[in-house]
Amino acid sequence: MTEQLTTGTASQPETDEPKAPEPKAPEAQAPEAQAPEAQAPATEAPETAAAAVSAAPRRSRRVLWAVARWTAAVVVCGGVGAGTAAGITALDRNDVPGLATESDGRWDYPELRLPALPADRPRPFTEGNDGEIHHADLRELLLPAPVGATPDPKLNGGFVSTDAYLALYGKESRGELKRHLADSTLRHVAARGWTTPDGTRTSIHLLRFSSVAYAGAFKDEALEADGIYGPKALPDGVAGAVLESFADDVSVPDTSLYAYHEKKPYGPEQTRWAYVQAGDTLALITQTRRGEALVVPFQQTVTLQNQLLG
Repeated sequence: MTEQLTTGTASQPETDEPKAPEPKAPEAQAPEAQAPEAQAPATEAPETAAAAVSAAPRRSRRVLWAVARWTAAVVVCGGVGAGTAAGITALDRNDVPGLATESDGRWDYPELRLPALPADRPRPFTEGNDGEIHHADLRELLLPAPVGATPDPKLNGGFVSTDAYLALYGKESRGELKRHLADSTLRHVAARGWTTPDGTRTSIHLLRFSSVAYAGAFKDEALEADGIYGPKALPDGVAGAVLESFADDVSVPDTSLYAYHEKKPYGPEQTRWAYVQAGDTLALITQTRRGEALVVPFQQTVTLQNQLLG
């Protein structure tokens, strides 16, 4: 402004006319005194802007550090969670605390397969086998022992004598049953037995007759009723029987099932037994256990043997 005031009054050409008195120029000190005040905002604004700029990066850095820390925490937690989940899914359910499922009492049997047949021989209950004959080796139709069981050396899956079979019954029944077997056309008897770790003793005997009629006749003799006390021919040591029912969804077509358990009161152990007639073959399955013969493994064993025959 000072420069403009000094140069803005250019000299005019001289004339004869009297000169008008020149106006007094404003004092230059007023603007000079005001200059610092007018320029003060200009000098303060850059400092404020600089402070704001320097504060912004500090805040940004703090925010970034916080985000980084939370991100790292999330990644670590996610990794731990994923590792834990992978570890749990790799375990058996029974190995995971809180997720273990208590066994329902079933035994662990090997995978079952039907035995091979001689050439051009049909299976029972199929077209072309009206006599319902089992052409497979009778020993191969025996249910194998479950995992962990101790085999019975006397009932090792081979053939046994008629007397060995009759020893399953009380002495009062053996004579009459033996006469019926002699009058029938019994071909042979195969047997297998074992004892599980809980003390349950199991025996399975398969009797093959020459026809369905003979198998059915001996089954009727063994199951002949003795008044209200069930069949007359009871397992050795059993005084009375109670009929036992199986669920409908475990029934096997074309076979007949008759199951019993020892009625109370009984001695230090209880017996369960079942007959299965499948065509020309009759099976007798027994289980005896100290205290009580358990329902689940008994019905499981009977059902699997029934399926092999059916």
